[in-house]
Amino acid sequence: MSKTIREALEEQERLILSPFATLSAMSKGRQVFEEECPLRPAFQHDRDRIIHSKSFRRLKHKTQVFLAPTGDHYRTRLTHTLEVSQIARTIAKALHLNEDLTEAIALAHDLGHTPFGHAGEAALHELMQDHGDFDHNIQGLRIVEQLEQRYPDVPGLNLTWEVREGIVKHTTAYDSADARDFEPNLRATLEAQVVNAADEIAYNAHDLDDGLRSGLLLPADLRGVHLWREACERAGICVESLDPMQRRRLVRTVIDTLTTDLLEHSAAQLAAHGIDSAQAARSHTESLIAFSPGQAERNAELRHTLFTKLYRHYRVMRMAIKAQRLLHALFQTFVANPVQLPSTVQRQVEQGGDPYRAVCDYIAGMTDRYALEEYRRLFDPEERT
Repeated sequence: MSKTIREALEEQERLILSPFATLSAMSKGRQVFEEECPLRPAFQHDRDRIIHSKSFRRLKHKTQVFLAPTGDHYRTRLTHTLEVSQIARTIAKALHLNEDLTEAIALAHDLGHTPFGHAGEAALHELMQDHGDFDHNIQGLRIVEQLEQRYPDVPGLNLTWEVREGIVKHTTAYDSADARDFEPNLRATLEAQVVNAADEIAYNAHDLDDGLRSGLLLPADLRGVHLWREACERAGICVESLDPMQRRRLVRTVIDTLTTDLLEHSAAQLAAHGIDSAQAARSHTESLIAFSPGQAERNAELRHTLFTKLYRHYRVMRMAIKAQRLLHALFQTFVANPVQLPSTVQRQVEQGGDPYRAVCDYIAGMTDRYALEEYRRLFDPEERT
């Protein structure tokens, strides 16, 4: 009997990938059993399900630093996700890891984010402190396990265990993991570790780009940042006022510097510790996909500068605080008067659901634009409801 296309692709993985890569054929399976796709290995199938989900499409109107921006070229959660995916696939390919698993985790890693970026998450965290709390990694898991409704007999997207683990164990300088149901004493797969690192490279680089483009961040603010000075030297650009082409070249150089260091140090770590299987990587005490100590320090220096000069800029803070006031108002009015909620959310509460969690899920799923529209519908007397 001839092999299916999926089986042939799984055989290619066994022949080509590193011994410490996660093989599709070795997946721990899905929440609910289903027959394997004859065309696609499991992680490729997961990637496609994520791309076709409503939560993924909504990322295009969920913003990063600049909330509900008027410019067409500032990053959104969707473009950030695509940049993370691109960097993560580059790293996975170079280390001979499973690109399909890496890409699926990358595309899903921000599905649980609220409207208005980290300001929105902070608001829901405060509002839900006495009602089970809010964490965007856990919310992302809720989305793919419960809230997405695409199949009549299966909740969520019915993704593989490995992709769901990668979502909940997503860890960066701004994120922490609560993975109590996913072998919390073990590291995530190397593919998930790649996504963690790619996320950090992507947001440092694109926030640098957007900050300079907006004029809120100035080249003079970056004078003391080693990564920036090194990029200027490598590119031969030493000016106080950047034109768009120079800015793009410098940002590309920063991405290249960080990605190259990460690849070289990670490969050396895998060899030095004799990692010969996916399980050995998961059992290691520290993340094996990491920057060298010196580059990690320089990256942290860039991150600190972005925090003090861009994220804490008074105009960014005004937007963030305004967004938090808006989400507080939406949450409180929906909890006090749930009859204002859409009928689908009302039914969830009527069927015994936690009203606080139902309201939280509804607000967390909003785009920036939709949250603004809901606010106007609720509080502007002249706006149609």
